[in-house]
Amino acid sequence: MELILKKDVENLGFADDLVSVKNGYGRNFLIPQGHAVLATPSAKKVLAETMKQRAFKEKKVVDEAKTQAEKLNGLEIKITAKTGEGDKLFGSVTNGDLAEALEKEGVSIDKKYINVAGGAVKRTGQYDATIRFHRDVVSTFTFEVVAEPKPEAKSKSKSVAKSEDKTEDNTEAK
Repeated sequence: MELILKKDVENLGFADDLVSVKNGYGRNFLIPQGHAVLATPSAKKVLAETMKQRAFKEKKVVDEAKTQAEKLNGLEIKITAKTGEGDKLFGSVTNGDLAEALEKEGVSIDKKYINVAGGAVKRTGQYDATIRFHRDVVSTFTFEVVAEPKPEAKSKSKSVAKSEDKTEDNTEAK
């Protein structure tokens, strides 16, 4: 069954793509959900006309996406996270966390367009993410997850020093 997509569908295609799917998937999911319409000859002609009209606007959008992707080249992102034993994180670092870190650096991208390799990050280290600015502009970005400095070590040393002071005071009092 040939369909014209009205919205981006993950693992299938982008809006205004002509795709071929199994009958049940098209009839029971894509068409009722409003993700696609049947690719009749008249619908194909309308699609071809809109694609011609959109070609000039599309070039401008692609250029903007490329400039956004260029901003990533010299950027180094370090995301701090609480860690437990070794390099294991409490919780995880997801595409939402990466989107937030990029936003702070001036690169605005929606988290649904970021795909962290392997899903959520559970350990410290360097990781790669694929960022899609446009259907034609996809960039690979490397970021690092680092451990948050532990305040426990400082507080323990202070408490040990305080207890030593108290023991000295007690010995002097005797």
